[in-house]
Amino acid sequence: MTGPLTQLHTEPFGAEREWEVEGIPVLSAAVSLPQPVPAADKVSRRVRRYYQAQCRAFLRYCEKSLLPQAEAEYRSALASSGPLPKFRAELGYRVTFNDSGLWSLYTQSREVTLPGRTLLSRWGDTWDLAAGYPVPLTAFFPPGRSWRQQLLETAAGEIQRQERSGVARYREDWRRALRHRFNPRDFYLTEEGLTFFYPMYAIAPAAEGIPAFTLPYGQRTLLSPADRRK
Repeated sequence: MTGPLTQLHTEPFGAEREWEVEGIPVLSAAVSLPQPVPAADKVSRRVRRYYQAQCRAFLRYCEKSLLPQAEAEYRSALASSGPLPKFRAELGYRVTFNDSGLWSLYTQSREVTLPGRTLLSRWGDTWDLAAGYPVPLTAFFPPGRSWRQQLLETAAGEIQRQERSGVARYREDWRRALRHRFNPRDFYLTEEGLTFFYPMYAIAPAAEGIPAFTLPYGQRTLLSPADRRK
């Protein structure tokens, strides 16, 4: 009898689609997401189904939301004798932690639509390999501790440091946006600590992409993956 998983071995699986209007390609999509190999246990099969469903949902989103936009731009270009549009959407992933019975990653989409416009979207997942389910952010803090305030103070300190050094620029109302746009689902683990992030445009201009901040293990009351299981 095998014990609970402590790590998860995965390989990427892919999918590609192209949509046409009147025989002209106007939108293409490419997906690369993880699949456990081998998927011989219940947890691995559940993880595989989860990302297969995410793949299908992303392709449906492309067809239902991006394709009508691409078709409208195509017809507008025909009417004005302008260049024909070619929208593109991509969904990929990056595994950021795989140890101590925890598997963490983020998936990220990139949409290139109108000239000069690129939209990034990110989702974080952290799986408990023993239970076979995602772990909430609160699991990495002792009960009753003000974990939200700790994270907001970490982000505020990093933003101030970046702006003083001139490496990044944030919205004038970033302090208010930090509180109102914070989502406890938007996190993942790394070897250094817990990384939480904000949507593109939420607290900074598009040039800053998806702002992310890391609270190191052992700082404040953040539990390391090993300590969490004790």
